[in-house]
Amino acid sequence: MGWVPTLLRGRPKTRKDLIRIPRSTHAQELWLVIVDASASTRRHQALSLAKGLLSQLFDDAYRKRVRLALLTASGLSPRWQHQGLKASAALQPWLSALGAGGGTPLFEALEQAANWLATRQRQHSGERQRVLLLTDGRIKVLPVMPKLECPSLLIDIEQGPIRLGRAVELASALGAEYCHIEALQTF
Repeated sequence: MGWVPTLLRGRPKTRKDLIRIPRSTHAQELWLVIVDASASTRRHQALSLAKGLLSQLFDDAYRKRVRLALLTASGLSPRWQHQGLKASAALQPWLSALGAGGGTPLFEALEQAANWLATRQRQHSGERQRVLLLTDGRIKVLPVMPKLECPSLLIDIEQGPIRLGRAVELASALGAEYCHIEALQTF
C-alpha cells in the first residue's frame, strides 16, 4: 500500500481512493544450478571446491530473493533436488550430503533443464532465468546439446595435473560463458 501517495491526494473515503504500489518492480529471478556429481569429480577435490562455491551462491540467492532450481547429474539419471523454491538455510543439509559417484548423465540433465525452463518461462513469462552448470567436462562423447534459452555460465571444476579441457568445448556447444573455478578463487 502506498500510504504517502494516497494521503497526498486527501483523506481516502473508499477503497478506490487507495493507491497500491507493487512490492517489487523487479522481475522475479530464477537460477537453475546443474551440478555434475559423477565419480570423476571426486578427483583432486573438485566437488569439494564446487560445494564451497555453491554455499556462497546459496547465500547470494537468499540475499537477492532469487528462486533456485537444483539438478544433479550423477549415477544413471539426473535428479531434481529443488524446482523454483526460494533460497533458504534448508539447502545446506542437501549441500553437506552431496557426494559424487556413478556415471555422468550430463546430456540428460541438460535436456531436462531445457524442457523445464521452457515450461517455466511459459508459466512465469516475466521471470529472468539463468543457468549455472558446474562440471569437469569429462564426458566420452559430446552430443548435440540442447539450446538453453537464457544466459548460461559453465564453471569448469576439473582439477589435477592432467586436464582434458572438454568443458570449454561443452560451453561452446551450449552457447554458455566459460569460467574455470580457479579464476573465481582469485577474487
